[in-house]
Amino acid sequence: MAKRVVWTDAAAADLEAIVDFVLERDGVEFAQRLHDSIMPAVSGLADSPERCRVVPELRAIGVSVYRELVVASHRVPFRVYGRDVVIMGVFDSRRDLEELLIRRLTERA
Repeated sequence: MAKRVVWTDAAAADLEAIVDFVLERDGVEFAQRLHDSIMPAVSGLADSPERCRVVPELRAIGVSVYRELVVASHRVPFRVYGRDVVIMGVFDSRRDLEELLIRRLTERA
């Protein structure tokens, strides 16, 4: 049975900020392409969220309930709560994300 994908406010704001940054830097075509690659990939989590890896930075500290989808150079961490796949953020994987991931994801644990 398919799950429901739910975006947190923080995750939606992350995606908006990333798309806005790409829009300013690279133009509308690249921003649209980025958005159009992330959204269907995230929607696909409704069918098989378990296919994604556990977030390595969190696994290292013993937290294994969060998984992540990697889309191009972006990481999309999420957690499954019953029938919901809750999207916790969208991060550029070229940044040092360890502290940000740990703080944002463990505060909701």
